[in-house]
Amino acid sequence: MFFETINCPAKCIIVTGLLEKFCIGRGQAAVESLASEGLKPLFHQLDINDLNSIKTAAAFFKEKYGGVDILINNAGIAFKVADTAPFGTQAEVTLKTNFFATKDMLTHFMPLIKAGGRVVNVSSFVGSRTLNQCSTELQQRFRSDDITEDELAVLMQRFVDAAKKGEHKQDGWPDTAYGVSKTGLTTLSMILARRLSKERPNDGILLNACCPGWVRTDMAGPKAPKSPDEGAVTPVYLALLPAGTAEPHGRFVSEKEVQPW
Repeated sequence: MFFETINCPAKCIIVTGLLEKFCIGRGQAAVESLASEGLKPLFHQLDINDLNSIKTAAAFFKEKYGGVDILINNAGIAFKVADTAPFGTQAEVTLKTNFFATKDMLTHFMPLIKAGGRVVNVSSFVGSRTLNQCSTELQQRFRSDDITEDELAVLMQRFVDAAKKGEHKQDGWPDTAYGVSKTGLTTLSMILARRLSKERPNDGILLNACCPGWVRTDMAGPKAPKSPDEGAVTPVYLALLPAGTAEPHGRFVSEKEVQPW
């Protein structure tokens, strides 16, 4: 879904989200809700697990808007604690959406980000906790300034392969597919931010990962302490960082504060 706001009438803003069973009606309902607040939203169906869907959407935004001003990658999944699916299956399915599909989104949309643009990848503190539970070798690579996107993808696939064999613990990984996926997403954000600084140093683009907190959603459940509006505070803060701002960039942010990694 993307929308134009009254305060930013020339801006093209994309917010991805996973709608259960691709329920277009929910997307249209969100559009109606935003319109009632005076915004000018438009709904564009996009399946981030479908590479052709990503390419089609990228071509659409390039042709119609000449690029994208703000991209918020919010699509993600998590298995319920009581789910009986084998851990290897959970690992494969979770990383497919939360890491690999989001990586595909960034591959095809990063070239479309306009000067002064903002990219926000919605990650989680669970990723930070998971990182601290990984082996020393893995922690060193995830925190390294020279880790590449390709190396990161290999590490993520290594986790999936080990999980499917029941060998992930021996390989240095903890028992959380969701956590590993968010460790990967935050690390990817840092890699891409470094690339932006090198390849487009004068364009003023800021890219960050963030934790919205535990939010009451279909995925997180009704007991979460934050409302969706409260959960949106940090992602929106990062998306609307004023022009000329240099930091944060390539950081992990929670409650509008940079967090250690």
